[in-house]
Amino acid sequence: MAEYLGLTVLLLVYGAILLGNNPEKISARVCPRFCLDVEYMTCPSSGDKKLDSRCNCCLAPKNCTLHLADGTSVHC
Repeated sequence: MAEYLGLTVLLLVYGAILLGNNPEKISARVCPRFCLDVEYMTCPSSGDKKLDSRCNCCLAPKNCTLHLADGTSVHC
């Protein structure tokens, strides 16, 4: 029984070392569960065209801007 415990601990240590070497493979993006009051969205790839709104930056493409109903904007 003790030798199985030692083997289990050894495998856990090796697994932790391997996961530590590849942090990009285990990282996750955290998205809030709230929606901003977005009127429209603009993206560099579409010029000045007003695109359909997204709830927040997690759902919008990178480098796009969310234009809010109160006149402010959020760059994603």
